[in-house]
Amino acid sequence: MEMELRPSRGGFLRPFGCGRFIREYLLGNGPEGSPRIDPEKGAPQADINYEYKEALARATARERAERIISKQVVRGVDITEEYAEEIYQKQLRKVSRKFTHMRYHSFLMYFGVLKRLGWVEATERSEPSAIQDNYPPAPERTYYRLTEGGISAGDNLWANPLFTLYPEIGPSHVSRNK
Repeated sequence: MEMELRPSRGGFLRPFGCGRFIREYLLGNGPEGSPRIDPEKGAPQADINYEYKEALARATARERAERIISKQVVRGVDITEEYAEEIYQKQLRKVSRKFTHMRYHSFLMYFGVLKRLGWVEATERSEPSAIQDNYPPAPERTYYRLTEGGISAGDNLWANPLFTLYPEIGPSHVSRNK
């Protein structure tokens, strides 16, 4: 008997949270296959957003490939590492980037919460934005890094920075059926 794994209310959860990804990325740990950065130099918001989207796409493709491979193993198909990688790459190409990310504006709002918490700060480093020639000059790309407060904040706080910033709204969104 096959049973669908679907939540009764709400949607599917992401393989990992945005806040935790940002923290690990700015710590220079290269989470979920993203490139490692220098934690002192930081990274621009657009780059962090892009790496988050790509990491979600890789995680989604990996989960899909694992499902396909496990079904084939049950059927008795011999799976080599090369064939498994081929399945993963095929799934990675199929993942819609709209499916795997929040809109950029939502990311900026989320990042704004991290700024208000004092967990990220702008560095002195910036670089010119490269946009199309027939537009007026764009603002500089500002680099951000973690503050001591952001580094010392625990995983439970990074799991939901909005509830950390506004603790009074948290209880109204937490299930009472626990």
